[in-house]
Formats: sequence, structure tokens, C-alpha cells
Amino acid sequence: MFRCFQLYPPSLLSLKCFHASPPLYWKLRDEYKLNRPELLSRITRILVLGRYNALNDLSFDFSDELLDSVLQILKLNPNASLHFFKLASREQKFRPNITSYCKIVHILSRARMYDETRAYLSELVVLCKNNSSSSLIWNEIVRVYKEFNFSPLVFDMLLKAFAEKGLIKNALNVFDNMGKYGRVPSLKSCNCLLSNLVKNGESYTALLVYEQMLRIGIVPDVFTCSIIANAYCKEGRLDRAVEFVKEMENSGFELNVVSYNSLIDGFVSLGDMEGAKRVMKMMTEKGISRNVVTYTMLVKCYCKNREMEEAEKVIKEMEAILMVVDDFAYGVLLDGYCKVGKIDDAIRIQEEMLKRGLKMNLLVCNSLINGYCKVGKTHEAERFLMRMDDWNIKPDSYSYNTLVDGYCRVGRMSEAFKLCDEMLREGIEPSVLTYNTLLKGLCHAGAFNDALNLWRMMLRKGLIPDEVGCCTLLQVFFKMGDVESALGFWKRILARGFSKNRIIFNTMIIGLCKIGRMDEAKEIFGKMKELGCLPDGITYRVMSDGFCKIGEIEEAFKLKDKMEREAFIPTIGMYNSLISGVFKSRKLSKLEDLLTEMHTKGLAPNLVTYGALISGWCDVGNLSKAFSVYFEMTERGFAPNIKICCKVVSCLYRLGRIDDANILLQKMVGTDPLLTHMGLDSQKTGVSCLNIQKIANTLDENAKSFSLPNNVVYNIALTGLCKSGKVDVARRFFLALLQRGFNPDNFTYTTLIHGYSASGDVNEAFRLRDEMLEVGLKPNIVTYNALINGLCKSGNLDRARRLFNKLPLKGLAPNAVTYYTLIDGYLKVGKTCEASSLTEKMMEEGISPSLPTTSALVSGLREQEEKEKAMELLAA
Repeated sequence: MFRCFQLYPPSLLSLKCFHASPPLYWKLRDEYKLNRPELLSRITRILVLGRYNALNDLSFDFSDELLDSVLQILKLNPNASLHFFKLASREQKFRPNITSYCKIVHILSRARMYDETRAYLSELVVLCKNNSSSSLIWNEIVRVYKEFNFSPLVFDMLLKAFAEKGLIKNALNVFDNMGKYGRVPSLKSCNCLLSNLVKNGESYTALLVYEQMLRIGIVPDVFTCSIIANAYCKEGRLDRAVEFVKEMENSGFELNVVSYNSLIDGFVSLGDMEGAKRVMKMMTEKGISRNVVTYTMLVKCYCKNREMEEAEKVIKEMEAILMVVDDFAYGVLLDGYCKVGKIDDAIRIQEEMLKRGLKMNLLVCNSLINGYCKVGKTHEAERFLMRMDDWNIKPDSYSYNTLVDGYCRVGRMSEAFKLCDEMLREGIEPSVLTYNTLLKGLCHAGAFNDALNLWRMMLRKGLIPDEVGCCTLLQVFFKMGDVESALGFWKRILARGFSKNRIIFNTMIIGLCKIGRMDEAKEIFGKMKELGCLPDGITYRVMSDGFCKIGEIEEAFKLKDKMEREAFIPTIGMYNSLISGVFKSRKLSKLEDLLTEMHTKGLAPNLVTYGALISGWCDVGNLSKAFSVYFEMTERGFAPNIKICCKVVSCLYRLGRIDDANILLQKMVGTDPLLTHMGLDSQKTGVSCLNIQKIANTLDENAKSFSLPNNVVYNIALTGLCKSGKVDVARRFFLALLQRGFNPDNFTYTTLIHGYSASGDVNEAFRLRDEMLEVGLKPNIVTYNALINGLCKSGNLDRARRLFNKLPLKGLAPNAVTYYTLIDGYLKVGKTCEASSLTEKMMEEGISPSLPTTSALVSGLREQEEKEKAMELLAA
């Protein structure tokens, strides 16, 4: 930028020159005639002579070339170089480049102007960190070093600057390469690098750097030992950490309380109080006194283990030995109470803290906001947030995000968005965490379209989604039933660099398995290894459960075997799923081996196991074995839950044992006048079997905890009547319920529709569907599956197919049951081609045909001499 200053200052005319050189006079018109070498010569001459004010008389533009040239010429004159660099830095339209920075730090380092060197290195690292060009600094600093042939001391300073600013990869690059240029890293810089590696969760790398330090002859100090002990702890190698401390002491190091506190912190992070106490015993043996940090970590450990009384005892012990308990120690205890939901105790600790003259701080405020939200008291949390101003404490992003999460958990989404607006007014930008919280809240509230709009807004604001946000959006697509969008979004996620993220893979597989799209789930499962993302126990369990739900038990067992080969141990949850799969596929011969295997591996049955067995035996109609399992369950101290009881009652109704079902139903809900009126009460039944009486006796106490709403009870009764073929009785019962103000739901109507469809009265089933629509209830795919099944059974396949084709117009996607029902209907009347065509469509939708369906279809195709199609189906 051109400067136009006064050409002949009075002071310059009147003063006598104190230098050998004559006074510097030139005219502005001559200045414009200066070529580049002349201008450079004049600038450097002024700088060397120290006549810095004379630069104001020159008219020139700053440029990278000019600054670099001046620094090159004046590299042995640090003061002149520094002045010109400062002048360039103050320009509004010019910013020194990386080369200029590298030259000035080399010049200043050679002149032992270390404070200035460190300041400009720090400034350079920050500038490059913001524009992602930090990787260029090392190459340029080496190039200038070779050009100037100055001291390599600047490399060590750069290593420390990178480490302090969190640019760990750049710091490691300097650490690895500076030795090539004759400079060994200083211990101070190494400690800085080690400390920041551990802080950033790269403890393993810190241990490797430490080993390299020893190899190149860098002798550690006590601070180094503390960092490495902490690194071993962070890696979970606590025994090695203790051993390392002993080795250092045997080598002559006198470790201090900081080193031992690092060890204690390692055990505390794992909740290992016994390990922490062992370290404290070592401290006592070495004569090292515990400080407030030591005791605070013990408080933290007890809080982590939810042993709040013990945590408070530590605080009392500190006070007893006249140790000053600071606000941080009280904050840890208060936070512990908040996390276990004991907000009253947290308030008590806050009051005690204030009585002792300690002031409120941000940690305490945030803990209390979290505590109120945890117990659902969002109004109190909101009031507390507003009170922070009374203590001159400014809420941070955590304060706001915690309350936003609290609102979302209780469904107060409008308040959550209003709070985000307040955040913006306070100058706090909503982060990715904020958006993730809002996305989850909208998803939980069923506002899926709003969730999609919020996602688009987040992208427009330039925020980069993390795995939590991506997983939440995948769940939104699955809950909307939009599988294609989920698959498309998943592919985009992989392209964004999440190809090795197991959580995202698992979310996708869970979504597909829940809707029976096992072909796609299997494809994604295979893709995991291909992309270098190894499946974990959750992946195997979800896949196995998916196969069990569609009756493909052989695939589930193959996965279990593969899982064990990969050294993953199947959990009781996986075995429970396999038990259900065995019953669904009717491969009951495998059940005994499965139960024996569980016992061999030391896995004891839990309530879910017993529930799966009872449900399975009920489904196959073997009540004798179901009752046997039921009594084994109660003998082992497990109380039956509502799901198990409902299953037994439904089975009794289905098998026509209405009186026995009524006895248990009455035990579950107590006396109900309407049940009595319809003849469903236990008082009017005859003598039931001994097993039913025994089960009824077990329900005397347990049923009190069921707290069943009347709607649930009536739905169970209706289901039982329909399954036992007493559809007319069910219909009369339903009408009586309506007269009492009963509000039927989807389940009620679907049960009756299924009952009439199964009995062959399809017209009544459709009339109920119309009635359902009139009262504002939307039939789901289960409802339409019942109608299609009724049409198929009555031989009205054309109407069944028309209804099938209308499903997308009703916003519904056919599931496996829909396809199986219609295919089975076609096969029964010999329409193999139609069945084959529908099977192809089903497979295109990612739904695998069941084994019975495939077998029946193959047989039908062979009978019609369609051998090629049969072979294609078998190959698929």
C-alpha cells in the first residue's frame, strides 16, 4: 500500500547528521523511478542504520517477495529483521507467509532471542492450524535451515509449539525427523509431547515415544515418570503402571505425590477402589503424604461405584485431619449424588459447601442442572440456569446442552428449541452435540420430518455430523419405514470416512434385522470385514436374532459358530434368541443340545430364557412342558412377568380351555363386573386342573405388580376368544365394552379382523376395517395381512392381489408375512407362475423366502415342468 507522508520533516532539516553517511534526501518523483533492486537496497540500508522512521518516507507495497528478500539480506541483523517483520505484520492488506515466518524464527533463534522465537512459532502454528496448512511448516523450516545454515534449536521449539497447540501428528513428525539435522529433542519438549498425547487419548503412542526417547539417550525426570505411569493406567495396564513406578524408584528416582496420584487416577477410572488403596499403602510406606487431590480421587472412585455414603465419609475424614476441602472435592461429591438421582442430597452438599465459605462454580452448577434433568425436574433445572447470574457464573455450552437434553427426554421440544435460541443470543453456537440431542428428541417424539429438516439445517450451517448424528438419522429412516433412504444415506456415510465405524454398521444391521431384510443385513455384515471393520459381539447377536425371527435357525447357528471362532463368547441373550428361533423354525430336536451347551458354558437361565421356553411350548401347543418350565422358573425364585402370563392365558384360550384361561385372567386383574357378565370370571368355572390352580396360586402376589389397564385385559380376553374360534362371543363382548365407554385400539380391531378372517367371514372382517377407519384408527400391515389371509382362505385370490397392490397407496410396505400368505394362497390352488413371480418381487425387496415356501414353490414348478425356474430359485 502506498504511503504519502511529509517529504521534508523540519526535524530532519535542522539536525546535524551523527553518521558518516550523508543525510537521506530524495524527492517523491524520484521514488517512483526506483527499480526493485534499488528499493530493496534503500530499505535494508535504512534498517541497518536503525533509522526506522525514515521508512515512512518510502512509498512501496508489501509483498511476499519483498519481505523474504529483506529477511534474506538482513539474516545476521536480528533487530532490523524483527522491526521490518513487525511492520509487515501490522499491514491491513498483507499477511506474512509461512516462508517469512520460518526465516524470522531462524534469525531470532540464532540471536538467542528465545522468547520472541517462541512467540512467532506459536503465532505461525495457530495461523496454519486455522487454515489446515500446518503440515507445510516443517518442510519450510527445514528448507530455510539448509539455506541459512543456522542452529537447529528452532526444531525443538517447533516440536513444543505443535504439542501445546494439540497438533499431535505434526509434533510426532518433528520428533521423528529432527535428529536427521543434528538436534535431539529436549526433555522439556518431550514431556510436553507425552503429556498432550495422553491428554488426547493416545496413550499407546506416548509409550512408543517414551521408548524412542530412551533409545536416543534422553534421560527422563520425575515429570516424565508421572506421565508414563498415567499412560499405562489409561491403557488399562495398571499392574504394569505399578511395576513401572517401582522400577523408577529402584533406579534412583524419588517419585512425588503427583506420580502416585497418576496411579490412583488410573485405578479410579476403572472403579477399582482396592487398587487405589494399594497405591495409597505404597505412598505410606514411602513416606509420601496424601494431598487434597489424592482424597478427591477417592471420592470420585466411590461416586463412580455409586457408594455415596463412603464418598461422603472421605470428605469427613479430610475435615477431621484439618485438610482444606476445596470446591472441586465438594463438586465431585455433589456430581456423584446428581448422577445417582439423589438431587436432595446434592442440594444438601451445595448448602454445606456455601456455609464453609466456598463459592459456587461452573462444575457445581452444571452438575445440579444435570441432576434435576435426570429426575425429570426440568422446571427446576431451568430456574437454576437463570440463577447462575446471581453468582456471576456464565453458563457454558454444557449447561445449555444438558438442559436441552432434559427437555428432549420429557418431550418438551418447543422449550428445547427456545433454549437454543437463547444460546445464540448469549453468543454460544449450538454444536454437533446440540443437534444430536435435538435429533434424538424429535425421533423419540415421532416428528421424523422435523428431524430431517433439522439435519439439513445442520449441514447448511457447515457442521460436520459425527457417528451419533448419523446413527440417529438412520434410525429416523427405519422408523419412517423408508429403507431405501436408509440404504442411500448409509452409502453416503461410508464415503464420508465412516467405513471403519462399527457403531454405524451395527445401527444399519439392527434396522434391517428388525424388519426382516436379512439379505441386505447379511450383505452389510460381509462388507464390514471387506472394509477392515471387524464385527463385535453385538453385531453377531443382532444378526443371529434376525435370522431367528424369520425362522432361519441354521443361519443363526452358523453365525454362533463363526462368532466363537473369532473368540467372542455368546451371551445368555444370544442363547435366548436361539431358543426362540428353534421354536419358530420347529427344529425342536436342537433344543436339548442348546440347553446343555448353555449349562456347560456356565450360563444360567434368566427370566427371558424361561419366557422364551414357555412361549415356545405354548406356540407348539405343548402346555404340559410349558407348565413344567413355569414351575422350574418359580422354584428358582423368578416371578412371572405380564408377558409370560399373557402367553399362557392366550394359549389356553386358543386350545379351547376357556375356563382355565378365565381363572388366570381373573387372578391377573382381580374382579371385573364385565368379565363376570360375559361369563369370563373364575367364580363360575368348573374344577380346573391341578397345574392351573398352582399357577393361579403363584399369581396371588405377583399379579399386584402387573397394574394392567382394563384395555390390556380386554384385549387379552378378545384374543383368547378369537383364537379359540368363539368369534361371535368375542363380538358380543366387544359390543358390551363399547357401551361401557371402552376405546378400542389398533390391536383390538386387528384381533377381531383376524378372528373373522380365520373363520371365513371376510365381509365382517372388512366391515370392521371400515369401522376402524371411521373412528380414526389407521390399519397397519398386520391388519391387512389378516384381511389378505382371509381372502386367500376363501379362495378370493384376485381380490387378495388387488388389496396387496393397493398397500403402497395406503403408505404401507408388505412384509415377509404378506408375501408368504399370498404365495401360499397361489400354491394351494396350483397357480405356481403367479407364486413364482411374487417370490421374485419379494426377493427384489430384500426379503428371503422361508424354507417351507421355497420347498412348496420348487415342487410346484417341477410339477409344471418349470425346471429352470426351480433351479434358479434353489440357487438364489
